[in-house]
Amino acid sequence: MADPRVNTVAKILVDYSVEVQPNQLVRIAGGTAGTPLILAVYQKVLERGAHPFLQIGLEEAEELLYTYASDTQLDYVQPFMKEIVEQIDASIGIWTDVNTKQLTNADPAKQSRRAVAMRPFSDRLLEREAKKEFRWTGTLYPTQAFAQDAEMSLREFENFVYGACLVDEPDPINAWKTISKEQQRLVDWLNKARQIHVIGPDTDLKLEVTGRKWINCDGKANFPDGEIFTGPIEESVNGHIRYTYPACHFGREVEDVRLQFKDGKVIKATAAKNEQFLLKMLETDKGAKYVGEFAFGTNSGIQRFTKNTLFDEKIGGTIHLALGKGYPESGSKNKSAIHWDMVCDLRKGGEVRVDGTLFLKDGKILI
Repeated sequence: MADPRVNTVAKILVDYSVEVQPNQLVRIAGGTAGTPLILAVYQKVLERGAHPFLQIGLEEAEELLYTYASDTQLDYVQPFMKEIVEQIDASIGIWTDVNTKQLTNADPAKQSRRAVAMRPFSDRLLEREAKKEFRWTGTLYPTQAFAQDAEMSLREFENFVYGACLVDEPDPINAWKTISKEQQRLVDWLNKARQIHVIGPDTDLKLEVTGRKWINCDGKANFPDGEIFTGPIEESVNGHIRYTYPACHFGREVEDVRLQFKDGKVIKATAAKNEQFLLKMLETDKGAKYVGEFAFGTNSGIQRFTKNTLFDEKIGGTIHLALGKGYPESGSKNKSAIHWDMVCDLRKGGEVRVDGTLFLKDGKILI
């Protein structure tokens, strides 16, 4: 018997996150493990009078790509991909990993090369999104692999996921609209900001945000959501930061990441585990060593680390910075083939000052 909460999530994704309209072309992408949610979304898109387009992937294929593909094959992108990127009106991505360590032994140089080949398409979608021509959202379907990473049973993880999605609220969409209003209050305040100063354990970091736009992440582009972010002025990041949680990317966990910045650029990077992978990713392209996003996590319903960025970057009382690609709607000019979020917990002994005013202390927003 299907979990009724799956249908609720599908309704929120279609009616709230991407607001599907009649006659739109809507891509639904995911793996076979997420079939119940994929089909529920497919049905909702049909009910709204739109045209669903399924892109179903096999997780094992990516591991084969990095094992057997030549450089020519890694650089190749099907010509019709360009047409898809130009034609779709909305995209709903559903992450369905059945083995989150699938790519642990893949060659990072190959992963980086493939990311560079795909970059024009992701850049174009971001451009279309900034012009309001395209909407997207991404969510997760609870699998045993995700539950295992989070050190929970599947039942516990399902309850955690759906709780963070607010599906148990009498009117979940209205609940997300309420969160949106509260976050907008913070966004309006931060849009006048010039400088951010983060202080925490092994962390002292300053960055400038003058003229950059803060974005209210309220369940539209990610689901569940709960963050506010901007694109810092590229050359303004100075100081050092130590990330509390492992930085998970391309199937690897990089532990105890420490970065030192000078005039926006990473000049020193160390990690206790998978340091060589970290250094290789920083060499992807020029933009990989610069920050494309600075954000506050605001979801008080997410309080524990799960090794899944969708949830971990939203933990209330944390901040995260993304190395690489910035979002044009925030004013970021940083371009890169990577976008790697890393989370720093400020709930014990951390603070953030905005133009000298104490904005966050020990994980609590004070304004």
